[in-house]
Amino acid sequence: MSWPEGFGRALLLEGRARDLLTAADGEARVLAQSTLRTLAARDRTIEAIESDPPSPGLERLVGQQGGGRLRAAIADVLPEEVERGTPLHLLLDDLAGSTLIAGFAYLRWAGDVPRTDQPSDARRHPMEGVCAGYRPGASSLLPEATPSVIAGNVTPVPPLDDPADPSGWHDIADHPAMAMRRARRIDLWEEPDGALGIDSMFRDSCWDPDGSEVAVHEYELSATADRDGVLTSVTARPRVLPWAECPTAADNARWLVGSPLRSLRREVLQRLRGIDCCTHLNDALRALAEVPVLAAHLGTRPSAS
Repeated sequence: MSWPEGFGRALLLEGRARDLLTAADGEARVLAQSTLRTLAARDRTIEAIESDPPSPGLERLVGQQGGGRLRAAIADVLPEEVERGTPLHLLLDDLAGSTLIAGFAYLRWAGDVPRTDQPSDARRHPMEGVCAGYRPGASSLLPEATPSVIAGNVTPVPPLDDPADPSGWHDIADHPAMAMRRARRIDLWEEPDGALGIDSMFRDSCWDPDGSEVAVHEYELSATADRDGVLTSVTARPRVLPWAECPTAADNARWLVGSPLRSLRREVLQRLRGIDCCTHLNDALRALAEVPVLAAHLGTRPSAS
């Protein structure tokens, strides 16, 4: 997430996703991959969008606005990508959240990089009750229930890629000085009894003026699923969150036990709501819906349909 023409102008979102199968002998094989390039206006309206490989109909998302309704538009325009749980769908699904959180980078650069324009003060909406971090009386809220403009807790983090594991991540391009990144990793394997083990991480980070990378949201997820693709356990561990109240939602992830993995994009939004949820935890959990798509490549798993 970056602003090639300066903050306050078009937001450029460049995404890359890859499905990788690693055999028992350590040999890795790419199963599917996609890139996505999107331009969004200051109000989060999509102005241009393209993917590689191309996806017919993708251009119909131009004019749609980032937010929860964007996901419904994606399902309407590209139902096969959604049904198949493709890498492109995962990238498209993240546009709703990424267009919202991108501006956090500016809070870290406000004293160094002015806006290229001088818009009037944005109307600040009351946020009390929308999530655990904005629960009534939270440290994140001003007396009138609008969010504080002070940047919350951040933590320095190391780079994602590891020279000792060159296939561990897809190629990660360099970034502009002021930019933000959302990163996901979902690893899964089959246990001897046929159960599925799942290890996942989710991170929102940006770069400070001194070049160091800091995370504002980071979760670790550990989960298991049975042979039928039903979630049998899940533990969410908050690693970095902006406000003291945010981690209180983590234990509620267990409410999803018993849900079919493929239903999680719907179940998470229905069960984890208001002050019982963290929107970033929800995003991490919803992405587990595509685990059966990956598991089908392990050779003994049920169909992902």
